[in-house]
Formats: sequence, C-alpha cells, structure tokens
Amino acid sequence: MKITYPHMGNVCIVIKALLTDLGLELVLPPPTSRRTVELGVRYSHEFACFPFKLNLGNYLEAYELGADTILMAGGVGPCRFGYYAQVQQQILEDLGVKMEMVVLEPPDVSFHEVKDKIHYLIGDLPWWQVFKAVRFAWSKARAIDTIEEKLLYFRPRVKEPIKLEGYFRETLKEIDEAADRREVERVVNSFLKKSEIMPQLSVKPLKVGLVGEIFTLLEPFANYDMERRLGLLGVEVTRSVWLSAWINEHLCRGLLRVRTECSDDKKLAAPYLNSFVGGHGVETVGCTVGFAQRNYDGVIQLAPLTCMPEIVAHSVFPAVSEDYQIPLLTFYLDELSGEAGLQTRLEAFVDLISAYSRKKEGVL
Repeated sequence: MKITYPHMGNVCIVIKALLTDLGLELVLPPPTSRRTVELGVRYSHEFACFPFKLNLGNYLEAYELGADTILMAGGVGPCRFGYYAQVQQQILEDLGVKMEMVVLEPPDVSFHEVKDKIHYLIGDLPWWQVFKAVRFAWSKARAIDTIEEKLLYFRPRVKEPIKLEGYFRETLKEIDEAADRREVERVVNSFLKKSEIMPQLSVKPLKVGLVGEIFTLLEPFANYDMERRLGLLGVEVTRSVWLSAWINEHLCRGLLRVRTECSDDKKLAAPYLNSFVGGHGVETVGCTVGFAQRNYDGVIQLAPLTCMPEIVAHSVFPAVSEDYQIPLLTFYLDELSGEAGLQTRLEAFVDLISAYSRKKEGVL
C-alpha cells in the first residue's frame, strides 16, 4: 500500500509525520503547480469547485509516481466536499486509474467507521504507538501555526520581508525533517528569535481579517498567495481558520487547549445568519463581525467559485458592512482568475481601508 493525499497548505507536513510514524509508505504528489491545475481541470466537471480540481490533479500526479491508495477526508452538510471522494473515485475509475480511496468521515458522524478505517490502514499496531504518532504530528501542527502567525505579523513590519520569508521556508523544512518534539520546539524558537531581531519599519501596518472556505484560506496556490500579496502591501493579516484549531474542533471535539483570536466568533453570526449552511459559512460571518468589533481596518473573504456556503455568507455582508462601517471584499477564485486583476483589486482595497483608517483617526 502506497498512500497519497492532497496538498492543503502545510498540512502535508503534519500528515506525513503521522503516517510515517505509523509505519505507512507514502508517495506525496509534487507541489501544486499549473500542471496540477491542467490535469484537474481536464478531467473534472466544468462547474466543480477549484479545490476539487486541485485535489484530482494531486491524485493523478501521485499516481504517476506509484501511489495506489488515496487518504481523503469526508464531510457532511450542504457543502459539496462530502461528495468529493465518491465523485473523484468515479472519475479515476473512468480514466482506468486503479487507486483505492480510503475516506475518513468526521468522527462525530461515525466514530466506529473511522476506527475501522484506521485499523484497516495500520493493522494491529499498538494503540500506544498510535497515540505517540498523533502527539508528534500534533506538535508539528502547532509549530506550523506558530510560525505562520508570526510571519503574518512581521512581514508588513520588517524592512526585509523577502529575507523573513526565506527564514520561514527554512524553518518549515526543518520542522518537516525534525525527528522528535524537542527538535520541533528548537526550530520554532530559532525562527522566533531571528524574526524578532530583524530591523523594523516605523509605520504601523493596516490590519485585515481573512475569512472564507478552509482550503482556499490555507492553500497559497488556491488563493494566489493572498497573504503574501497583502503583507508586501503593508498589511497585517489575521486568518480566521488555523490548522490546529480546525483539528481540535472537528477531530478532537474541542478537548484540546487551542485558542485563536476567532475562537469565540462563530456565535456572532446571529442575527445575520442563524442556521448551518455547510462548510465554513457561519464561521465566515461570525469572524467578520468579530474582526469588525476588534476594529480591524477591513475583511477579505476568499472562496472557490460556485461555493454555496460562502455565497450564502456573502449575501449578508452588506448588512454587516453597514452596521459596523467596515470595508469588505470578496474574491471567488478558480483556475481562470487573473493575477493582474486580483492585484489591482487588492491595491485599490488597501488604498480604501487606508483612507478609512485615516478618517477614523481624524487625519482627514
């Protein structure tokens, strides 16, 4: 069994640590590229969302490298993510690609099914060894969130953001290669020290909250490097979704001590959105209100084109913007999104929120 799984930001490092410690053989797809997009688009339905196409492209590239088993998450509710695995499996069969799809449904839906799937993958491996692997992978998830958060904070503040990004990439590689939790901690502390002593600008950066669908938020290729673009425009970005917080909420039922700035924002979606609409629709609205209450300069929503939960969330944005007097901007992204147009809209938005900020401070 040679297992692969799709890319989604830096989650590949976490899953790699977990599965390797469990004794499984991995075949990772190459980093997502234009070829990945071309393969996914070629064999997907025209109106399939961008994450679906990127996932399919990942599988086909991994298959070329020898992968024969796909590890995929399942889902429930109105979001089409719950059908990804079944539809992708059918597409692969139609192409004559012989790959087994192992789908891990959310534990709160069917814990026994998840347990059976894990047993199928790892056999009779002792549960203490499973726990050890999970704890090691968790340490890497927390480490990645820590350095990503610091990158978002320091990038608009330091005089040499490109140098900071170099430190970040080196640290990610070292976290991936770390053999134990102590080494992970050492690598993170080293990055924090290097970033904190870098010369900084005297200008206070604007603050923008980033909300939306989890894959589009976490995968730089899917969002056209939105965080980096904003950081280089002098904007500090705070993301509404973090990997470790998502793992805690959806896989560990909130039992772990993980807090983010947006941890309590979901309840703020009411009265704008009072029902579950699938995906991260409620979180998008709640976190947008939370960012507004914390006096952020603006909020940007990222979503795949045709994403129903995010379309529903977007529909209440005018009311939120009017009530809190905060500029909001939405990007619906797919393989045809133009980078030049995206950059132009971002620059215009930054100019707008800069003017709003000066007005609030009484400069204008």
